[in-house]
Amino acid sequence: MRAREGDLQFEAVFHLHYERIARVVVRIVKDPARAEELAVEVFWRLSKRPEALGEGVGGWLYRSAVRAALYDLRREARRSRGVLWARQLWPFHSSPATPEETHASAEQQRHVRTVLAAMNTRQAELLLLRASGLSYQEVAAALSLNPASVGTLVSRAQRVFRKEYVKRYGEP
Repeated sequence: MRAREGDLQFEAVFHLHYERIARVVVRIVKDPARAEELAVEVFWRLSKRPEALGEGVGGWLYRSAVRAALYDLRREARRSRGVLWARQLWPFHSSPATPEETHASAEQQRHVRTVLAAMNTRQAELLLLRASGLSYQEVAAALSLNPASVGTLVSRAQRVFRKEYVKRYGEP
């Protein structure tokens, strides 16, 4: 009977968090089908860890989802080695009007993805979770941080991002 309760608890957690986890991942990998695969993979890992179904499960899920997406991003970067990515991280322009603007936007987004993949995982997680619309409180819960330190850590991560971006590509 205990196993059945765990199954019901897992199912409730899945239904409560799946959409948000998939949205966080799709913001990173920009491929809805791949994002769903990675989100399911995160939940599969959770199913193997019933002790993680406690109160902090939301944070564990966000942290695991961002790490899975970053790992996938890095794996894809290694695989493509210099090939332009067709997917985008975030739209910088609502809808570019010319082919030149489209190319420039895609190039800038590729640069952002490359820099994120090269950064320290924790700092990339901070930037991605904040960019996904999570509050400092939610970021703190997801990464097991003190909520009072999130602003400072995000600021440091932004400085590291900017320094790496400028080192690789010059001033934007």
